[in-house]
Amino acid sequence: MADLDVLNAIIAPEAEAMGLALVRVAFFGGESDPTLQVMAERPDTRQLTIEDCADLSRRISAQLDALEEAGKDPIDQAYRLEVSSPGIDRPLTRPADFADWAGHEAKIALKEKRDGRQRFSGVLIGIEGDVVTIQDKEEKEHKLPFDAIDTAKLVLTDKLIAATVPLSAEGADEMEEEGQD
Repeated sequence: MADLDVLNAIIAPEAEAMGLALVRVAFFGGESDPTLQVMAERPDTRQLTIEDCADLSRRISAQLDALEEAGKDPIDQAYRLEVSSPGIDRPLTRPADFADWAGHEAKIALKEKRDGRQRFSGVLIGIEGDVVTIQDKEEKEHKLPFDAIDTAKLVLTDKLIAATVPLSAEGADEMEEEGQD
């Protein structure tokens, strides 16, 4: 298994050099389909273009190839590199994400049970210090330490779709017409 702290230290400067914010670095798929997943975004738009993905992928590949040639490969097996935008129903990985997406529905899973529960869903209230607050359907607020969170992601809703304006829809009509032949 790859060391995510080492990979973050390699990948973050490459993203930052392009003016991007690193959202998540993950390694999954086990032996059958090992995948290094990198999610990044432009801080001003919270999105990533296809060109950004391709450029970041090339930069990361160049760094990892150089480390492999030097005998310092941080990943000890063959793997697939996947660079993408976090998408609309994005993972929430940084404290700022919990502030930026307050008011939207989210799902949070904790590393261990807290007050008899490990999973929470509802409206994200935000983060204060290192405590994330989410309000469930019964309007009960749950205060969760940021460090106790295993995974968190936004839930796809009409409100979220309305808040996430695409960078450009140029060419979408042509693509739709081509697919309808």
